[in-house]
Amino acid sequence: MATRVKAPRTLVIAEAGVNHNGSLAMALKLVDAAAAAGADVVKFQTFKAEKLASASAQKAQYQVETTGSRESQLEMLKRFELPPAHHRKLIARCKKRRIEFLSTPFDAESLAFLTGELGLARIKLPSGEVTNPLLLLPAARARRPLILSTGMANLKEIELALCALAYGFMGSKRKPSVRAFKKAYADRRGQASLKKYVTLLHCTTAYPAPIEDVNLRAMDTMAARFGLPVGYSDHTLGTAVAVAAVARGATVIEKHLTLDRNLPGPDHRASLEPAEFKAMVMAIREAEHALGDSRKICRTSEMRNRPIARKSLVAARDIARGEKFSEDNLTAKRPADGRSVFGYWDILGTRAKRPYKRNDPL
Repeated sequence: MATRVKAPRTLVIAEAGVNHNGSLAMALKLVDAAAAAGADVVKFQTFKAEKLASASAQKAQYQVETTGSRESQLEMLKRFELPPAHHRKLIARCKKRRIEFLSTPFDAESLAFLTGELGLARIKLPSGEVTNPLLLLPAARARRPLILSTGMANLKEIELALCALAYGFMGSKRKPSVRAFKKAYADRRGQASLKKYVTLLHCTTAYPAPIEDVNLRAMDTMAARFGLPVGYSDHTLGTAVAVAAVARGATVIEKHLTLDRNLPGPDHRASLEPAEFKAMVMAIREAEHALGDSRKICRTSEMRNRPIARKSLVAARDIARGEKFSEDNLTAKRPADGRSVFGYWDILGTRAKRPYKRNDPL
């Protein structure tokens, strides 16, 4: 008997990110908007600007286009820091609105704050940290579900990140090194830990991401290569690609949410407004239902149409009793309330036991 496969519920993350523009009031409105749109999680970003970027770090081109070139990346980031008190108020609002609070740490201190003081049950690491074992290791040592975005990365870089995570999950006392990481990855305990905790997100790190660079089939490649759940962090305009990713098997969808795409700030332009986000969530839920349970059977809604749409054997013209059935006097027509058309060749050459009028079923 074939195994029935039911499509799992996709975890939908509303990426509020830094779209609060440094305003607690705006951040609280983003929580409300995410909850109203049907998201499962609303995610912010937690960082110390001084630990994230040096004074010489340049802005990305899209950041220059959306925030200007007068300030440095460091100065821009300082405007978007969320202080600890704001985190607690956001968590309180999330509990009230029954939506999970999540925030992405960009440094070890922020990670410790989120998993320690705030006790978050889940960790989300951004694409830029794939090559940073100084954050990957403590994230793994926190031993909780971990979502890792993989924008800009190739398979070799993703595997090395997973090696570091496996080492961290195992709590190895061996001195950290690439060699030690790879040994942990090859260990069955390391693999078991990765399967228990890690979900990979395919991502194109561009804001907005060009459709031609989306490459959703990379999700299949990662799933086959690493044997881990895979989702998609979407930076494209609109909602079609996110829904397509769900149809392709994404277990997580992350999408930026803004109150107004015309607001100043680096990420608003590549974000969905509340009504658009709600429409996306509804489309995702419909896609999940449409995926079904993998059985190919006649569904309840089809049953009444089966005899109407199918055919059975009928007399092509009047047939006398004792006359031989032939290609000349037999045909197939709707409805399917008579003998199966698959019996056509068995009947040819036999004699009619009674007379038939044209279109009488056999």
